[in-house]
Amino acid sequence: MAPPSTSAERAAAPAPAPGPVSQHPAATARPPRRAVARLGLPVLLALVAVVTVTPFAVMVLVAFAPAGGQTLPGAFDVGRATLDNFADVLAGADITRWAVNSLVYSLVSVLLILLFSSMAGYAFAKKRFPGREILFWSFLATLMVPFQATLIPYYILVSELGGVDTYWGLIVPTLANSQAVFLMRQFIVQLPDELFEAAKIDGASEWRIYTAVVLPLIRPVLATLGVFVFLWHWNDFLWPLVIGQSAEMRTLTVGLATLEGENVAINQVMAGATITVIPCLLVFGLLQRYLTDSIATSGLKS
Repeated sequence: MAPPSTSAERAAAPAPAPGPVSQHPAATARPPRRAVARLGLPVLLALVAVVTVTPFAVMVLVAFAPAGGQTLPGAFDVGRATLDNFADVLAGADITRWAVNSLVYSLVSVLLILLFSSMAGYAFAKKRFPGREILFWSFLATLMVPFQATLIPYYILVSELGGVDTYWGLIVPTLANSQAVFLMRQFIVQLPDELFEAAKIDGASEWRIYTAVVLPLIRPVLATLGVFVFLWHWNDFLWPLVIGQSAEMRTLTVGLATLEGENVAINQVMAGATITVIPCLLVFGLLQRYLTDSIATSGLKS
């Protein structure tokens, strides 16, 4: 009969080797499911990107296709690509004049809307005056009114003031942008109040506070809003069509629409449309960094 082992001997004895652990079938099935779930969102985003880019790709293919390659099978033959469509549309239509009108309409509107909306946003966010909330929400309620409902009153007012076929008649009615004011106000309200109090203690005027404190801090949202406003005005069609009644005051969107009515070849129309996309891509590419900065600084708190 073996003597009983002591506690020290039991502690020094090697532990038994672990046997094989049986895995539940559900445990082995979880990693593949997680992998599929992780791949699901990228695949979905890729499909959405393909659906979004396809019309633009077809537009470019048709723009570079020769006169006989109007349909997609012919446009897919990239070996026959040509620049004749661009040369024909630039020579046959007043694309340069339309582009200048679109640039003036877009750039001037961007500068003025950013100026007015930042001022209004600063006032609604940091100033205290009677009726501030009522005025802000009343101004914001105009978002629920479609532009088509105010088109005729706008036109009557501008025409009575002599603004038909003028740049100011094209630009001024679009400056009261409630969306821009709302975005500015929501961003400025997050800025620390201590900055404005310190500026007032130092004797800074309201204009000094606006130019030296507010504007430097809201540069990301200014760039972001500037991109959106530029795209809105560059692609605007209805108001330029109504107010610019002469051929000299047409914008690119209106001018390209008139080309379709003049039985111009579809290849030339797509070439003109390709030209109109280039400024949008340049603006977005130059200001893309500020878009990410705006998202990163949107949670600024004191």
